[in-house]
Amino acid sequence: MAKHTVNGIDIYYQIDGDISGKPIIFSNSLASNLNMWDLQIEHLLAQGFGIIRYDSRGHGQSEVPKGPYSIEMLADDAAGLLTALGIQSVHFCGLSKGGMVAQMMGVRHADKVKSLTIADSAAFMPLKDTWEQRIQAVTAGGMEAVVDATIERWITSEGRDRLPEQVQLIRQMILSTPVQGFVACSEAIKSMDMRATNPKIIAPTLVICGKQDTGTTPQQAEEIADAVPNAKLELINNAAHLANIEQHEVFNSLLSNFLGNVDG
Repeated sequence: MAKHTVNGIDIYYQIDGDISGKPIIFSNSLASNLNMWDLQIEHLLAQGFGIIRYDSRGHGQSEVPKGPYSIEMLADDAAGLLTALGIQSVHFCGLSKGGMVAQMMGVRHADKVKSLTIADSAAFMPLKDTWEQRIQAVTAGGMEAVVDATIERWITSEGRDRLPEQVQLIRQMILSTPVQGFVACSEAIKSMDMRATNPKIIAPTLVICGKQDTGTTPQQAEEIADAVPNAKLELINNAAHLANIEQHEVFNSLLSNFLGNVDG
């Protein structure tokens, strides 16, 4: 078990390949863990990338300190982990909450990112009541109270039929998420607003979104791409929120082509 103490808490991480050459770090969504990126690993290793995955605070095998958290705090965790690993700069890829961390990394720790990939994410979440309802549901009934509705948002009905093993993995990730971690990160998402700071991002940026994503919509992806200078927007058909799982081959191709252009 690989852990580093970062910002006073233990962060769990996993390394695949050689991270001394072309390192990329993946940041997980709310209610998941580093295993959400399993379908990216083989493809990127074949492209010569070294891969760092980690569990966000409050998730997976990382520590679950008392909340609330903030997106700034989560970005500082990622930056601190890179420092602990001796990585000067890295390609940063995050989805949903991880994509929010990516945006903040581009502003708060710009020297540490070679590029940003922001997948199925948003700069601002306007529906505050929705987040409060989820927090109340989980506080009262545990993660079981939201697991079915979450899977329905995250994967299209066609995808759920086509990928039963992945759906089971997603279910287990959601159910194993500590309630305190879910609530504290939900508070971070509910309160964040990066609309004013995203124009300050200077790193090459790719924005990806599933066309059927109802949680963080293609319109919200377009808003990020419009705000970040020279960002590129790619929409993936037949994919909802977890586009990296539901259409992993398309996602992997978009990601590796983008990274190849940045490194080239």
